[in-house]
Amino acid sequence: MTSDLNTTATPTWCPGCWNFQILAGIKSGLAEEIKKGKNKDDFAIVSGIGCHAKIFDYINLNGINTLHGRVLPTCLGMKVGNPNLNVIGFSGDGDAYAEGIEHLIHAARFNSDFKYFVHNNQVFALTVAQPTPVTELGYKDKTNPLGVKFQPLNPIKLMLASGCGFVARVFAEKSQIEYIFKEAMKHKGFAFIEVIQPCIIFHNDKGYLEKTYSLEKEEHDKTNFDAAWKKADEFDYSTVKKIPLGIFYQKEKPILEELYPQLAELKKKKMSWKDIKR
Repeated sequence: MTSDLNTTATPTWCPGCWNFQILAGIKSGLAEEIKKGKNKDDFAIVSGIGCHAKIFDYINLNGINTLHGRVLPTCLGMKVGNPNLNVIGFSGDGDAYAEGIEHLIHAARFNSDFKYFVHNNQVFALTVAQPTPVTELGYKDKTNPLGVKFQPLNPIKLMLASGCGFVARVFAEKSQIEYIFKEAMKHKGFAFIEVIQPCIIFHNDKGYLEKTYSLEKEEHDKTNFDAAWKKADEFDYSTVKKIPLGIFYQKEKPILEELYPQLAELKKKKMSWKDIKR
């Protein structure tokens, strides 16, 4: 039950923030995993710094609220310490694509078996709206009164180019989060999920939701790299004509935990948090 995953912390997100939808979807997905026989000690969560990071306070699981941009190495450290943990990382777009960009590229290369959700609202919202590497051209704030002059990154293409075996994007609606969580948990390896999450205060949706469409309904072939690359070009984070949602690309390959005999042996021990001496 999702109630078992609740904490006593009072949410401090802005009323109406899409983060509430992300939280609800993640909790529903976790509850389904627990119903299948896993327990809470089989999971661990990591968050960074930013509005997204408050999710750490609202899910009753073990984990670490880590430094800005350091979610991925923290997730990797957990997996190296206990390869049987189901580790889930959360970042904002500033956390992931600015301070953490180098870790993101290598996480795709290393292919450790954990899942990574990026809450993308295209601004540093917690520090009142400075642009991030995915903020659109022309965006103005107090730090950029002449408007952003640099072409934003395309994280989907970046992940494809870096060899990521599970590349997906959803909108911040509970049903979409729950669906992609289940699909990511079934995938063996690193899973990258970008969540389009407009900031209702500093970067409202600009009609984003109405411009989304489902890759699955269009019968997109998620095993076709070239098709995924082409779909990634449809939303360049500045020009918004249509935004594809779903799994762009999926291919399983050897995971880090199986490539090193020490980790493979540790994985056989089936450890949980309770087995680790404190």
